Amino acid sequence: MSAPGTQLSLVAGAPVPVKQRSPLTHLLHALNQPLTGLQCSLELAAAGPRSQDQYVRVLRDGLELTGRMRILVEAIRELTDLQEESTPAGQTSLLNPILQESADSLVPMAEIKRVRLSLISKNQLLVPGSVPRLQALTFRLLESVLSLTRERGNLSIVAAPDSESMCLTLSWTTGPIPPHSPFSQAELGLLLAQAGWERLGADWKLTHVNGRTFCTICLPKAQPAPNPEELK
Repeated sequence: MSAPGTQLSLVAGAPVPVKQRSPLTHLLHALNQPLTGLQCSLELAAAGPRSQDQYVRVLRDGLELTGRMRILVEAIRELTDLQEESTPAGQTSLLNPILQESADSLVPMAEIKRVRLSLISKNQLLVPGSVPRLQALTFRLLESVLSLTRERGNLSIVAAPDSESMCLTLSWTTGPIPPHSPFSQAELGLLLAQAGWERLGADWKLTHVNGRTFCTICLPKAQPAPNPEELK
């Protein structure tokens, strides 16, 4: 079993990249843990006579492990649906309003956690992908990161172009290790967001340094669709 918090551990000093696994490999590995736990629990219960309290405990543990497996199976199903989904070529969208909309919708959650949320998006950021897909990916990304941000911490979102790509960088105060880490609901959400962005051709990088977590997503710059009048 992986040590708790291996995905979001606090590391002092130089940036430490999170070990890269494919999202599907990560989820299959995660599923093996509660499945093994459930098997061991049932084997112990069947090994010999137990008291009523012990059987009740086995049932409660089994229900908890089954619940965790159900969450992971749903994540695997969503991931496989994403991988099988066709990606129409040539679709482009402006990321700026999508980022603003997602950030605005998460302000109440940030206020409850007393997290300082800031967004800077420079220039007109044209990226590959349809508006609905980018809306879903952006909201899932920001919601997961906000869930992983320490209370009274801060979350910074910066989107800016460079010479060949558009980079979206999120930086947040690393929060406490979530229950069932590294396979908590928020961490799974971040993993599925990673798969979605990579499906659009993004380069994804996650690092930790001095109590903060940094997520950098770089997409190739999209070219504006030609003006029909110019093609005449």
